[in-house]
Amino acid sequence: MSRAFVKEDGPDNEPLPDLPISPHPNYVSPRGLAALRDRLTALQAELARLRARADRLDRLPERAAERDIRYVEARLRSAILVEPTDTAPSEAAFSTRITVVDEDDAQHEFEIVGEDEADAALGRIAPQSPLARALIGARVGDVVEWRRPAGTVSLEIIAIDPLPC
Repeated sequence: MSRAFVKEDGPDNEPLPDLPISPHPNYVSPRGLAALRDRLTALQAELARLRARADRLDRLPERAAERDIRYVEARLRSAILVEPTDTAPSEAAFSTRITVVDEDDAQHEFEIVGEDEADAALGRIAPQSPLARALIGARVGDVVEWRRPAGTVSLEIIAIDPLPC
């Protein structure tokens, strides 16, 4: 094939813009740090697989993997590990599990974890979330007000435990 028809540089070969990095301190639990490391390993393996393809006309998947690797590497560099304590914490803080009862006497558990580990479906919330901000600093027996778009909810804290290591 003539070199005239090979596109070596241009918009198809430029790196994708970096993903935005949170301006907040990057606190991580041991579980969150391990998950970031596992994610980096998986992304590096995926990039190697993409580069080994016989048909590499579409470079977008490779560029996306490279961008994701840059993001995870940046998150690992900025990670501030917060080890859970062995003793029961006296107040809700990062790396704690808080059990609450709402106004309908329904019990819920929330873990305050790093942004990359947060998952509302699992009850894992980032310290910057409105719920975590309402809980941080509260003690067992306290009632906190969680301001949500759907309205304010009162939560009574019934237990605070360290996250398992």
